[in-house]
Amino acid sequence: MKRARVAVGGAIHEAYEHEGKVRLTDGRLFSEEEVEWLPPVQPQTVFALGLNYADHAKELSFSAPKEPLVFLKGPNTFIGHNASTKRPEEATNMHYECELGVIIGKTAKNVKKEDAYEYVAGYTVANDYAIRDYLENYYRPNLRVKNRDTCTPIGPWFVDQSDIKDPMNLSLKTIVNGQVTQEGTTKDMIFSIPDLIEYLSHFMTLNPNDVILTGTPEGLEKVNAGDEVVTEIEGIGALKNYIISDKQFQNS
Repeated sequence: MKRARVAVGGAIHEAYEHEGKVRLTDGRLFSEEEVEWLPPVQPQTVFALGLNYADHAKELSFSAPKEPLVFLKGPNTFIGHNASTKRPEEATNMHYECELGVIIGKTAKNVKKEDAYEYVAGYTVANDYAIRDYLENYYRPNLRVKNRDTCTPIGPWFVDQSDIKDPMNLSLKTIVNGQVTQEGTTKDMIFSIPDLIEYLSHFMTLNPNDVILTGTPEGLEKVNAGDEVVTEIEGIGALKNYIISDKQFQNS
């Protein structure tokens, strides 16, 4: 099932996909444009993977990591489907990143790879924008690059784990202003979903609604104010987002 969280009439509702529309749990039916989309879960701890596709590491002139390169993301970075992301006026290298989001379903500690999917509730789509003008050094590599307000759209749907036969063989793509600019597949991850759950759960406890953002393949392009960006993953959905300037953001 495809589930969502939306705001209608000033209230937040659980919803699900029904024949291309959004049905609330009270039975009301809306078009996609008639609701305000929220992140499909309220993210708790969010783990983001850097350089988890070898082709992406190569295009950024980095070596593929020998163990997962993980950083954390704060709650204010997340927005929903059809929302707008602020682009800093001074930025010259703001890139989209289409990523599979893995949502943890139950408390996980010291999980073995072969048992990892038992702890997955489902999947979603994320666009983890990177503003690479702000890359600093080993000690502060991703704070200003990856934790800016509004810079991680997520959604629109939460898809049950049981509905995705093989999450390690899904196609991903990004479409900017109607043109496909990025294509890849989750089978090219360096560290698989079971690898990541085993790795993380061996030194910290994972909890329900923790999210693992699993990285992006090659094919990055700069985005500018006025762009429409769609990140899409096979079987999970298409996440639409708009880039706006600082001035537009302040006036919105």
